[in-house]
Amino acid sequence: MDRPNYITPAGYAALRAEYDALFATERPQLVETIAWAAGNGDRSENGDYIYGRKRLREIDRRLGWLSKRMKAAKVVDPAAQEDRNRVFFGATVTIADEDDNQRELTLVGDDETDAGKGLIGWNAPLARALRGAGIGDLRRVTLPGGEREYEVIAVTYP
Repeated sequence: MDRPNYITPAGYAALRAEYDALFATERPQLVETIAWAAGNGDRSENGDYIYGRKRLREIDRRLGWLSKRMKAAKVVDPAAQEDRNRVFFGATVTIADEDDNQRELTLVGDDETDAGKGLIGWNAPLARALRGAGIGDLRRVTLPGGEREYEVIAVTYP
């Protein structure tokens, strides 16, 4: 990876919880089901065996991906940020567009994004435009809907 995989402590805990649930619970149960299905004879028409093996491959792929992401993760606690007047990783930013429509966004790791909750990835175009901005700064960003200008209204950290 050419860039660090920044992640909040809560985001890392969520990745770890998903990994542990898949590895310690779901995968062993699935292996047991596959072993039982294999013991039933003809595997070519055995739905439990066929779909169990397919799901096992999906779980193993996801475990590999989670493992790589956790190894590359650089956990950054936004509460430890010293300069609380500028937008950095983990900041919750209130912005206003040209029409004075306000929205609140939190800059999080790319593995934690959830646009519905206002969590945008650190490497998203809007987040890149807001990096380093202070209250009152204007930032122009090119989005799929066209170019927009945003003013930073407030910056907070947990």
